[in-house]
Amino acid sequence: MDPYAIIRHPHVTEKTMMQMEQKNALEFIVRRTARKSQIKSAVEKMFDVKVKSVNTRITKIGKHAVVTFMPEYKAEDIGMRIGVF
Repeated sequence: MDPYAIIRHPHVTEKTMMQMEQKNALEFIVRRTARKSQIKSAVEKMFDVKVKSVNTRITKIGKHAVVTFMPEYKAEDIGMRIGVF
């Protein structure tokens, strides 16, 4: 499946900015039917990184995926590439 069909856009708030600094993680709004394994492979393909874990939750806005990266990849660098800052 196309990674751009799974990952809709990054979700940026104060809380997600703290997660980026403290937990090396970024948050994305994803397709509601996407499984964690699909989200992991989509993020790895889109940004050429290794993902440590994916946690999801469903809210009124949609399905949120908190993606934690392996220590050798920095969430801040990935955030810079996608325009979070």
